[in-house]
Amino acid sequence: MQESLPIMKFTTMSARLILLLILSLANIGHAADFKIPETDDGLPGQGTLRRQGWFQNLWEKRRSAWARQVQQDQQALVFLGDSITQGWGDKMGNSFPGVKVANRGISGDTTRGVLIRLEEDVLALNPSGVVILIGTNDLEEKDSAESIAGNLRLIIAKLKAHNAKMPIILSQVMPSSASKRRPAPAIREINKQCFAVVKGDPQITVVDTWTLFANAQGDAKKPEFPDLLHPNKIGYAKWASALRPILATHGFLETEPDSHQLEPGFTSLFNGRDLTGWGFRARKTFKPTATFDGRKASHDNRYVAINGRLVVTTPPEGRRVQQLWTTREFPKDFILKLEFRATPNADSGVFIRKPQLQCRDYILAGPWKDLKNYKPQEWNEMVVTVKGGVAHCTCNGDVLNEAMKVPATGPIGLEGDRGQMEYRRIRIKSLK
Repeated sequence: MQESLPIMKFTTMSARLILLLILSLANIGHAADFKIPETDDGLPGQGTLRRQGWFQNLWEKRRSAWARQVQQDQQALVFLGDSITQGWGDKMGNSFPGVKVANRGISGDTTRGVLIRLEEDVLALNPSGVVILIGTNDLEEKDSAESIAGNLRLIIAKLKAHNAKMPIILSQVMPSSASKRRPAPAIREINKQCFAVVKGDPQITVVDTWTLFANAQGDAKKPEFPDLLHPNKIGYAKWASALRPILATHGFLETEPDSHQLEPGFTSLFNGRDLTGWGFRARKTFKPTATFDGRKASHDNRYVAINGRLVVTTPPEGRRVQQLWTTREFPKDFILKLEFRATPNADSGVFIRKPQLQCRDYILAGPWKDLKNYKPQEWNEMVVTVKGGVAHCTCNGDVLNEAMKVPATGPIGLEGDRGQMEYRRIRIKSLK
């Protein structure tokens, strides 16, 4: 027995060495799978697939690392894109507490690059949702807006084929500068062509990250994009704020019911659970055409009750004017209070008995672009006091309309137009 011990030790050590060698060879082979093909022959899509040395090294490094994280990143909300996405960090700057996220951005990538790596980097994770921002590097390579949109079409098709119910959020290509070979007119055309690809698809929500960041000339602003291409902390914070309302609507955030308590004398017009007390009316006759008592959503899902929020969802066709009205009318003087939150450049309105008070992402959409207390993509309070046929209207204390004439009676209404608008804590108090 004593003579056999060294042989057993040798055998055990040899087995370990062989196992390590096998694993090492497997890893080498696995890493090789992530090399960029030498030619475009047989590759899907069109336009540029970058092959510069620095990009190939980054492509292999990041994708090889992600391959080892496939199991731990299952069901994550995936952020897919280029350096703007990569630069947000693995946890997306901790911008979405409680949400499992996976950053799949590669600096310098193009729409064709994303298409080629989609299966292994994204679909293998069985994502719970995907946030896409891609296209700016294609423009630097002088690829056409048509080829960019064509690649996006293929990306969307693969995502939808994998999961027909998974939320897909498309951020518009952000502004940059002609000095970065990314002139404003070209970016506008890319966003136009890409929207045409997804227009009318209810699975996809487009976020207006162009208007959110563009200056009057259509270029990026240095305080948010110091190099006129990549956002800084301020820029990332604005992008996160633009996404949060959409993520809340899709159930990633704000999953608990609103705990607001009514002030004395006020009556709630929205119970937070369903659309009881609300319905549609004919535009010409103004007579009720549908009521939604006990229903969580209107029949077209444009208006949805979610955890205390009455959400006017983003219309997939870009714009759709539609109104939801209370089934009650209010002939007495009253104080109406509500809170609203708008995605970038969203357009909505609050109807007081019938006339409309514009309710929008005011800083971008107007008409009141200089409000001191308005908070973009956060909750803002509107207060409307109606006395003797005249309404005094404020937003966070700033006067919107000092004396808006209103009829002697009528319902309260909420309009949808473009973007997503949310309302909560809708309440009214009669004045004796």
